[in-house]
Amino acid sequence: MGYLMHGYRQRIGIAGMHGKSTCTAMCAEILLRCGSDPTVLSGAELPSLGGSACRVGEKTDTVLFEACEYMDSFLSFCPNIAVVLNIGMDHVDYFHSMEQIRESFRRYAESVGRDGILIRNLDDPECCLTFARMPDIANVKTFSTVDSSADFFASEIRADHAQICFQLHERGMEPYPIKVGAVGRHNVYNALAAVAAARAAGVPPEAVTRALAMFRGASRRTEYRGTLNGCAVYDDYAHHPDEIRATLAGVRSLVPRGGRLICVYQPHTYSRTAGLFDAFSRAFEDADAVLLVNIYAARERNESGVTSEMLAKAVRKTGTNAISSGSLDRTAAMIPACVKPNDLLLVMGAGDIETLFDRLPIHKL
Repeated sequence: MGYLMHGYRQRIGIAGMHGKSTCTAMCAEILLRCGSDPTVLSGAELPSLGGSACRVGEKTDTVLFEACEYMDSFLSFCPNIAVVLNIGMDHVDYFHSMEQIRESFRRYAESVGRDGILIRNLDDPECCLTFARMPDIANVKTFSTVDSSADFFASEIRADHAQICFQLHERGMEPYPIKVGAVGRHNVYNALAAVAAARAAGVPPEAVTRALAMFRGASRRTEYRGTLNGCAVYDDYAHHPDEIRATLAGVRSLVPRGGRLICVYQPHTYSRTAGLFDAFSRAFEDADAVLLVNIYAARERNESGVTSEMLAKAVRKTGTNAISSGSLDRTAAMIPACVKPNDLLLVMGAGDIETLFDRLPIHKL
């Protein structure tokens, strides 16, 4: 991939521990709707690409790609517009310290060269710490929902059912409105980063505004699946404590009055579950009830002895009702009796949890 990217004049890389696929989807929506013909490489299927995760432009000088940090794979890429959404501890089977992660992201930022553009989150503490020792990059753009001195600043943020609305203050310009089909404050940051990347690529503000208003998400990113016993069912890829917390907080606004937010979560890998155990135990506070499926092993053996039963017990200690629901088949058998009209069921995880929907009598609209 890194070799193929050299053939493009504009190379937009979206990096960060969380939000890469959604931000890439937003940026793809903007580039496509402004009449560009980008090559797109995403980690999730995108409606704007006809349900595909990639697209090859026929007559284009732009490639947009998701830059994943696992195993330092993003250091093989060559962006000249590099976005960093956030930085934190994850992939504990590869990264053994925050300093190792910070150094990895510094090297990714340096890959844009002296003529490139680095776009970074001014509100993320680890981003600030990582780039306090700045790489030798001539052009740095920042985005924020807190600091009005940022190059891209969001104010008057409000949720309008399944949309986020805010005023965008771009340095040197009059504020302009942004409306995007997504939920949760974390998606304000994704939208700010996508706007900043698109503007760096030369897309005019009016085209940005028009495109984001038509954005309808990415596959398995708070994706509506239908109803079960009158309960709305959503699907999400979240598998890190920060992602779980942010997604639950965002979805909470969609729960009807008098309803409950019920979460089904499949922990992903033993190393992540054990290494971030305390953070996982506190990540479900916005849920009314949690069903924890057996841990998805992926490439690993259970050397730590961690189990979903242990996590359920830890979650209960925080005051949230949680049980270990066992296998996917057993979990699917339990769910219909757990939900009722006005509830919202959120299914989360990055393993084979998606197959749970084939086991449930969901009514698809």
